[in-house]
Amino acid sequence: MITSAQLKASVLTVNSENFDALALDIFRFQAQNNITYAKYLKNLQVDVSTLQSIQDIPFLPIEFFKTQSILTGDIEPKVIFESSGTTGQNTSRHLVADPAFYLQIAEQIFEKFYGKLSDFTILALLPSYLERNNSSLVYMVQHFIQQSKSTNSGFYLNNYQELGATMKRISTENPDKKILLIGVTFGLLDFAEAGLDLSFLQDFNNLIVMETGGMKGRRKELLREEVHEILTKAFAVDKIHSEYGMTELLSQGYSFGEGIFDLPASMKILLRDVNDPFNVKNQSRGGINVIDLANIDSCSFIETKDLGSFVTENQQFRVLGRFDNSDIRGCNLMIM
Repeated sequence: MITSAQLKASVLTVNSENFDALALDIFRFQAQNNITYAKYLKNLQVDVSTLQSIQDIPFLPIEFFKTQSILTGDIEPKVIFESSGTTGQNTSRHLVADPAFYLQIAEQIFEKFYGKLSDFTILALLPSYLERNNSSLVYMVQHFIQQSKSTNSGFYLNNYQELGATMKRISTENPDKKILLIGVTFGLLDFAEAGLDLSFLQDFNNLIVMETGGMKGRRKELLREEVHEILTKAFAVDKIHSEYGMTELLSQGYSFGEGIFDLPASMKILLRDVNDPFNVKNQSRGGINVIDLANIDSCSFIETKDLGSFVTENQQFRVLGRFDNSDIRGCNLMIM
């Protein structure tokens, strides 16, 4: 009988040729060992033994993470990641039984896209996330900071003067060192508009600015193009990078600019018909369903509330927005 450890080892070496076969193995494993997912499949009257294509896999609505314990197997979570939300709002909880695997896959994905973390100084501007102690993003970035082995790496709240001074010092003393400035969108905008003299960045070519999304009610919502125009001018970069991740996923996608995301080997998306959530065939635009093979201990098949479109045939995609009234859905009534 296949084990969780064997599946995780396979995820770390998965490629485009064996992705579908591994996804089906994980589907069968979770259909048998994940109580919540098994009940969901039973209520849909899915015959697990006959399913032969990833396009036929039912995706678990992401709202289940708000009301159910999503665990595969008789295991205890070591870390519980929780999404942000306003007071009194029901938030998503991702029960993570193997946080070391999360950090391993996150590091592997980042270095596949960007190179060794030891080549970077990581400057994290994540004020809204640091206010909580259960953010998956902070957990990941903390690991990145440690792996960078740079004394200049660290988290910043609203101390823009210190952040600007650190960037200037690196650009002057070690101009060959790469800087990753990663931040929540409103934090980067506040930094960009803090009135600091960032003219030294005009002569510095090793800065990557990466936004993780979200105004969190702190600022007026802006179009992505408006945000990126402000940030490219402020930080003297050609493109603004982005991360596609969420509390319910252990893998991340990355954009090198223009909001076009690439996925790691452990992820694939299918777009569903907005009027028929079970139709994912030949859709070039629709609701985003994510297969995240790294979610071995929870659920690898997530129906998100994001809308997206494919840009190319090799899984590059854009995020177009969110479904309206995303919290209004009677999906949990399907578990009895």
